[in-house]
Amino acid sequence: MSEERKLAVLRAIVEDYVETREPVGSRALVERHSLGVSPATIRNDMAALEDEGYIAQPHTSAGRVPTDKGYRMFVDRLSGVKPLSPAEKRAIQTLLDGAVDLDDVVIRTTRLLAQLTRQVAVVQYPSLSRSTVRHVELVALEAGRLLVILITNTGRVEQRVVPMAGEISEITLSGLRSRLNQAVAGRRLAEVSSVIADLPEQFGPQDRALVQAVLAALEDSLDVEREERIVLAGTANLARSGPDFVQTIGPVLEAIEEHVVLLKLLTEMADGAGGVGVLIGRETAHIGLQEASVVSSGYASQGEMVARLGVLGPTRMDYPTTMAAVRAVARYVSRILAS
Repeated sequence: MSEERKLAVLRAIVEDYVETREPVGSRALVERHSLGVSPATIRNDMAALEDEGYIAQPHTSAGRVPTDKGYRMFVDRLSGVKPLSPAEKRAIQTLLDGAVDLDDVVIRTTRLLAQLTRQVAVVQYPSLSRSTVRHVELVALEAGRLLVILITNTGRVEQRVVPMAGEISEITLSGLRSRLNQAVAGRRLAEVSSVIADLPEQFGPQDRALVQAVLAALEDSLDVEREERIVLAGTANLARSGPDFVQTIGPVLEAIEEHVVLLKLLTEMADGAGGVGVLIGRETAHIGLQEASVVSSGYASQGEMVARLGVLGPTRMDYPTTMAAVRAVARYVSRILAS
């Protein structure tokens, strides 16, 4: 059995099983695919694939289904991630272009992924440990207050109001704004505290108390939600995949509820061919996800990956279509964050 024919037979079994949800027999392969060999040869090829652990027979006298090893070979041997249709691309653009801030981008992205793939969508918020400061703005408000605005390179915006003992001159405000941005723009958030520590000394005694209050507000905004976060959508899609789980979907739902499990998976995944990473069944290394697969891709801000997004579903997944959707959405989110 040649390697090329082995892959062709395995690909046909995977495609038929994904489409029909029924074990695949040799007769179906002969009828549905032009494999160029006799039915007897197909049966021999299937026996060889079974011996090598790529397919299995769930019941006596039944056809064959792909194993985790079989799905892995199928995914690894994909010639490429197919492009989305023009309609799918328009759907992505239409939904994501209307986002007004980072929270809106994340929520829209999870909803979009769930709709495109009919799986559970998972989007990781940009990691604050990887984020940098894009800009700090200071706005004088009425009633003796000053608004401190921190904007990160990932689009996150944090605001704090600082009370002022008296009026602040525009010259002082402009000078503080300029020196702050010179010091912190482009810096990782973890570095900001150290680089602004001596900033009050650059101002006169009458302004130092205000400068210190502004810096305290800035540092407070740096500490907000430092824990990593994910957002989910489409959990109900698992109910439609119930028959794909030999036991029940209970363990999968329990694993999904533990956001730390999904966060760990996303954080540790690496992009493979086509910029997409895939974990299949037991590769997830979590007992509750042994019958599930995760497809993910990183998204970037200013050329640097800041987080990941993806989908989770049964191992009987349309991998080419799912991988294409995940990659396309990740690239579009990257373009939004770069704008």
